[in-house]
Amino acid sequence: MSTPKISAADTVSNAAATPDIEQPYAALGLKHDEYLAIREILGRRPTSGELAMYSVMWSEHCSYKSSKIYLRQFGDKTTPKMRENLMVGMGENAGVVDVGQGWAVTFKIESHNHPSYIEPFQGAATGVGGIVRDIISMGARPVAVMDALRFGAIEDPDTARVVHGVVAGISFYGNCLGLPNIGGETWFDSVYQANPLVNALAVGVLRHEDLHLANARGVGNKVVLFGARTGGDGIGGASILASDSFSEGGPTKRPAVQVGDPFAEKVLIECCLELFANDLVEGIQDLGAAGISCATSELASNGDGGMFIELEKVLLRDPTLTAEEILMSESQERMMAIVTPDKLAGFLAVVEKWDVETSVLGEVTDTGRLIINWHGEQIVNVLPRTVAVDGPVYERPVSYPAWIDALQADSASSLPRASVPLDLRAEALALLGSGNLASKDWITNQYDRYVMGNTALSFPDDGGMVRIDEESGLGFAVATDANGRYAYLDPYRGAQLALAEAFRNVAVTGATPVAVSDCLNFGSPENPEVMWQFSKAVEGLADGCLELEIPVTGGNVSFYNQTGDVPIHPTPVVAVLGVIDDVADRIPSGWQDEGNNIYLLGTTRDELDGSAWAGVIHSHLGGRPPIVDFAAEQALAGLIRSGSEQNIIASAHDLSDGGLIQAVSESVLRFGVGARLWITELMARDDIDATAAFFSESGARMIVSVPREDDVRFIGLCEGRGVPFLRVGVTDGTDLEVQDQFTLTLEELRETHRGTLARHFGPVVGY
Repeated sequence: MSTPKISAADTVSNAAATPDIEQPYAALGLKHDEYLAIREILGRRPTSGELAMYSVMWSEHCSYKSSKIYLRQFGDKTTPKMRENLMVGMGENAGVVDVGQGWAVTFKIESHNHPSYIEPFQGAATGVGGIVRDIISMGARPVAVMDALRFGAIEDPDTARVVHGVVAGISFYGNCLGLPNIGGETWFDSVYQANPLVNALAVGVLRHEDLHLANARGVGNKVVLFGARTGGDGIGGASILASDSFSEGGPTKRPAVQVGDPFAEKVLIECCLELFANDLVEGIQDLGAAGISCATSELASNGDGGMFIELEKVLLRDPTLTAEEILMSESQERMMAIVTPDKLAGFLAVVEKWDVETSVLGEVTDTGRLIINWHGEQIVNVLPRTVAVDGPVYERPVSYPAWIDALQADSASSLPRASVPLDLRAEALALLGSGNLASKDWITNQYDRYVMGNTALSFPDDGGMVRIDEESGLGFAVATDANGRYAYLDPYRGAQLALAEAFRNVAVTGATPVAVSDCLNFGSPENPEVMWQFSKAVEGLADGCLELEIPVTGGNVSFYNQTGDVPIHPTPVVAVLGVIDDVADRIPSGWQDEGNNIYLLGTTRDELDGSAWAGVIHSHLGGRPPIVDFAAEQALAGLIRSGSEQNIIASAHDLSDGGLIQAVSESVLRFGVGARLWITELMARDDIDATAAFFSESGARMIVSVPREDDVRFIGLCEGRGVPFLRVGVTDGTDLEVQDQFTLTLEELRETHRGTLARHFGPVVGY
């Protein structure tokens, strides 16, 4: 259904004089009671312009009306340590963390799910552009991007359409911006068939003194719109589209997906950074979801007065747009700045230098109201907080799922297990070549990982790492993780497992995890069982962050991820940021030298419920996910950090999807150096069989390789920190030999691991 056009002649005085005119609030995504609330707030019916603003700003995507009561748990559950290095937390465009030496890092992850199903290329491309502008608005230079992707079944014909478009869109936009794509994840499952997840993350760096927050303060300060012209693309796009579900016949709303221009955004980045550097702005707000409606109302809400705007001064690509469409447009590559009158000439000189089109729309006032005129007629007169801050807050019905007890009782422990080495070998290869565990280099080779010259780690290492300062070597690491299968079985524990894995994937690089951003992807909030899943996942993350003592700096909630009445698996994507004093101390995920000892750190339990083994080998999903032990995760992280600083660990790789055999296979493939592995002692120590030894997905585990000359120091480190350790192999030759079990040649590993995506998706389609 397309967004209806509404009259541009509807003024505030006309609205007061015609209270009974029928308005298309339902078509704009507003519920009847919400419409009545708007009328009560205004003391009259809204003008068509006000209706447009409230509809986009009160949408689920912009207002978080169904999630606010749960997200407050993140703010309520904090400790002094969690707040110690937090410079900017939730509620701003992006979180900011002090990383030392006068440097700060800002990062955030957000969704662009529904647009990426309708138009995969532009949906994904503009997802990258939008999250990058959040970073710019904090005064930071963007230095890296990542993406967490979920697609439908790998063999479904429509999956290829979405995959080709999404990957091409991400690579096009990020590569043109000159930003390295340093990591992420890709997962295939039929539950995402008509509802892919495209979660984009960006990271920026800045000096402490360059931090800027967006607000409209100072009566008489100018409100300036600059960047691309406003067009009809994206009218009601992310905000409206992400606030409703897909029916079986397609999306119930089909607004135009935004169209991105990365070259315009690259110019905008440099322009904004120069404006900040020359102290020519009081603050800058990006125009993303809800466009001018969002930027004006949020800036005014964060300020100390009001704002007056002359909307006809907005520069347009399409002169036929109505005032309401201009307010709702989500055209890309636009920013709004607050500029003092004495600095306006300097501001205009900089934007002219960068050939960025600019219009002065109005100024900050002391009225306390957001007033927008259209050719001299007042079409909006509202208290800005009622639009941007004090929207509806729902306590949705919550219901324990009737089906979950039976699901959890259906444990993978009853599944048949291989009894001979050849069957174990076949299962190991089946997992290695499965869509979710196979190499993603078909995707990642389309991304530029090393542009800017500061990438220290990237695909296929567990976490991405970027150098911040060339002189000291200071850097950051970041990783994203999620497991919808685990969260479907137990959303509380599943969310914590995502947090634990992202934490571990940062720790395994040698960095110290310091902060979290998350993107919470769920079905309809109008479904009580979905709201139960959401509430438990948020509770799990809040409790987990409290135990790890790392803060959530911000993120995104994406509801209505479902087709008809069928929701996706709850998929809380967790991004963890870490700091490393010198990127020269980084640890790769695979060994490079023969003769190193291979150690398994942590304890292996018979935990196969929800595992890749259960899914790939037996098409089974049931039981309870692995237990979470955050104390063990912290001990492991501390051990790796200390080993990194002492340069006694040659490689480290976390154990997660696929278990030990998957991690060892990937470590062999990383640099083509083989290994001899033995599991008999592991089976005896942890009282498990060969299937559990190979495929269990118990948490708080890593494999590391240690040069023999550093063996004694490494063992002392493990004993001193109380981390369970067991020597399970040695690096040797080129093959992977599992003693008394089987051998996998390097060629066999490569062919199995690297050919899967190319077989399904064919050659890379250029853009």
